[in-house]
Amino acid sequence: MCTKFVKEMEKMALYVVVLLIICYASPARSDGSDHKYKSGDQVPLYANKVGPFHNPSETYRFFDLPFCTPDHVKEKKEALGEVLNGDRLVSAPYKLDFLYDKDSEIVCKKKLSKEEVSQFRNAVAKDYYFQMYYDDLPIWGFLGKVDKEGKSDPSEYKYYLFKHLHFEIFYNDDRVIEINARTDPNALVDITEDKEVDVDFMYSVKWKETKTPFDKRMEKYSQSSSLPHHLEIHWFSIINSCVTVLLLTGFLATILMRVLKNDFVKYAHDEEAADDQEETGWKYIHGDVFRYPSHKSLMAAALGSGTQLFTLTIFIFLLSLVGVFYPYNRGALFTALVVIYALTSGIAGYTAASFYCQLEGTNWVRNLILTGALFCGPLFVTFCFLNSVAIAYSATAALPFGTIVVIFLIWALVTSPLLVLGGIAGKNSRAEFQAPCRTTKYPREIPPLPWYRGTLPQMAMAGFLPFSAIYIELYYIFASVWGHRIYTIYSILFIVFIILIIVTAFITVALTYFQLAAEDHEWWWRAFLCGGSTGLFIYGYCLYYYYARSDMSGFMQTSFFFGYMACICYGFFLMLGTVGFRAALFFVRHIYRSIKCE
Repeated sequence: MCTKFVKEMEKMALYVVVLLIICYASPARSDGSDHKYKSGDQVPLYANKVGPFHNPSETYRFFDLPFCTPDHVKEKKEALGEVLNGDRLVSAPYKLDFLYDKDSEIVCKKKLSKEEVSQFRNAVAKDYYFQMYYDDLPIWGFLGKVDKEGKSDPSEYKYYLFKHLHFEIFYNDDRVIEINARTDPNALVDITEDKEVDVDFMYSVKWKETKTPFDKRMEKYSQSSSLPHHLEIHWFSIINSCVTVLLLTGFLATILMRVLKNDFVKYAHDEEAADDQEETGWKYIHGDVFRYPSHKSLMAAALGSGTQLFTLTIFIFLLSLVGVFYPYNRGALFTALVVIYALTSGIAGYTAASFYCQLEGTNWVRNLILTGALFCGPLFVTFCFLNSVAIAYSATAALPFGTIVVIFLIWALVTSPLLVLGGIAGKNSRAEFQAPCRTTKYPREIPPLPWYRGTLPQMAMAGFLPFSAIYIELYYIFASVWGHRIYTIYSILFIVFIILIIVTAFITVALTYFQLAAEDHEWWWRAFLCGGSTGLFIYGYCLYYYYARSDMSGFMQTSFFFGYMACICYGFFLMLGTVGFRAALFFVRHIYRSIKCE
């Protein structure tokens, strides 16, 4: 009966997965692959959003500001990832027909009220930008400018609104290749004072031919991160990381291998010389080193969640390396994160339940619930708070009710069933914990240790080395996620990730050995915490980036930055903690297999 139930659940999950992939896994493509036009054809132009340039999370709908509105505002149907990205595309008031030039065409004549003038002035003061999409090509521009020249008192500043937008469009045969938007610096409206203003909003269009092939039209947006001086910095980051890793890990490896070799020789000699001789060092605690840890259900759940996040990261890297996440492929990354996380939940269930049963746990159902809630729980609480903030600000970051329902259905119909299926498979795997030494009935007392062998100092030492290998690359990632810089050098990022994994594993192994050599057998949680401590260093870098390297401000942006970065760093903590623990467990099993344990 159990087998029949599992098969039915697998069938249901498969149907739902196929449906989800059809509906959501194919994000809106930004290459306009089917867009061919004839002269005079209307090319789709959508206005997306406006917001302060330095606050990337704080964006609003385009028509929240009193622009000219078209007769019929049409909303573009968006994929899941686009909505998560805060995109809200609506038809723009400009008409850019294919190959039709226009000179100073009037969009509308508008009399701005005092309130509307105040709205525009506040937007210009905060460096508001607008974003549009023309044939799926992005367009950026600022709304106005602040004249501060020769004025020291902010009350003397002059605020101007741009009223003339010039579009320069490049085409090749029947395809749109590139579009640039610039404002006319001479067509300004003074909005310094709260008074009614008459404005003639205008635009011009100029078409130019280019030889750039259609399939290379997106390369313009990825070239900024591939400029020679940027590449030099990235490669310097790689070389710096490799040199640091090679020197420090080589140094530790030499010491560790020499010490281990001496230990093996010494213990072998002791066995031959006198069996009743008192044991010292890590062999002395062979009867306690494999004693199951406290809170084993929590440890199994942490390992399950960490393994799932590690698998998710690997899949995201594979998709990025094959070119799925090209610039301005709206929402592709968010769609991939949601779908892959849902599909890999079975890995979390299997890993957690299997390890929990190896540790002779009995309540595997509670362990599965804990596994499902360990990462999603804090993420859900954070999302509820931040979504409430976005709703209060009327920002596009606030998810519509329909999108929340879709995410809930993905969790209820895909994530949870796969988690349960993985848990059932893990429970039925009947795997035994492979301990080379028999565990004694009563634990040995741990001798008094100096303060620097405590958990917190060891975590600080364990996290510093992996963080030092990635901190240069972190700036570019932060500037991309929390700014407007484009990051496309995924191969370098993947190399940095591999270095991070290797260093985390090695430093955890080294610290575990020193802990065992000091006759401290409670290494299980220590290995996990030391491995994951790099996540705490990354969160510390968040503080530095926010105050020293960015111009972000305001309650909403601050909440989004520290809230979601806390979830990301927590994910890194679980993932790297799992890597560190697995490496330490492999090492401990290896050294205790190599000696004779009574």
